[in-house]
Amino acid sequence: MEHPIIQDLTWRHTVKKYDPNRKVSQQDLDIFYEALRLSPSSINSQPWKFVVINSRVARQRMNATFIEKFQFNQPHVFESSQIILFAHNPTYTRADFAEVVDKGIKDGRVQPENREAAFNSFAFAELNTDADGGTGPWTKAQLYLAFGNAMHTLARLRIGATPIEGIDVERVNAEFAVELDGFQCDVALAIGYSHPEEDFNAALPKSRKNLEDVIVHI
Repeated sequence: MEHPIIQDLTWRHTVKKYDPNRKVSQQDLDIFYEALRLSPSSINSQPWKFVVINSRVARQRMNATFIEKFQFNQPHVFESSQIILFAHNPTYTRADFAEVVDKGIKDGRVQPENREAAFNSFAFAELNTDADGGTGPWTKAQLYLAFGNAMHTLARLRIGATPIEGIDVERVNAEFAVELDGFQCDVALAIGYSHPEEDFNAALPKSRKNLEDVIVHI
């Protein structure tokens, strides 16, 4: 299929080795960050935070979290262009949603006189809040909507990426506790450009289930 979207998604692969000499341009980073901001979420909750690891000092901090496990992902820390920590709010509250509503008023999406009515949709968050006020499973699901959007955007920009669930969650959250500010990080994303000679995954053909095995028409 020759459509550009299909071509980009066929081109996309999980980068196994980055070219440390190539960095993503600021222009492309600005597009990528704006695409993250525009990601969809249930009731427009936006229960996320994206911590960009870019500086040498920040990379050294991230590198230190690979002491005990997942060392196979450690090279990405210094070789990729950036690593982004994807974090969700584990205790999403009415006050958090109020920020969304008030921003909607500022942007002209919600009329000021309809502010209280706008909170009706918060019922969806309440349905996914446990007895202790935890919303982790629900907000993490919203975060993965942003994660998928990030992967697609990067493919359109022809920027390589590596989804990294192989992180030491406890160490990462402890090390970046100030930046995460109460949010929970369970997954990271390395971005950059594939090493032309050492990224074995770049040369492998794309393999997915057949269309008729995953699409059901009724």
